[in-house]
Amino acid sequence: MRNRMLVAVVFVVWGLSLAATGHFAATAPLTPEPAEVKIDNFSFGPGTLTVAVGTTVTWTNRDDIPHAVVSTDGVFKSKVLDTDETFAFTFSKAGSYPYYCSIHPKMTGKVVVQ
Repeated sequence: MRNRMLVAVVFVVWGLSLAATGHFAATAPLTPEPAEVKIDNFSFGPGTLTVAVGTTVTWTNRDDIPHAVVSTDGVFKSKVLDTDETFAFTFSKAGSYPYYCSIHPKMTGKVVVQ
């Protein structure tokens, strides 16, 4: 019984010393998975994308003609994207981010960040 008590005390002291020195393995913060929007056939797919704060969204132009991705709030703006070119933006704040193609304004989409 006394040996068990001694072992328990040793483990408690050892654990406290690890905590005091910061040697406990810290859990790394989760990094959101990147997300993708495809531009094809004069549309953004998906039309509405919901992501976590910190997510990088990449738009890829799969159309045969140029497109551009522009936030209606001026938060982000791509250059004109030719076929297979990409534009990426990392969303650091929660909110709703509507966007459109500045060349074809009827093309619209939205990123919802939670």
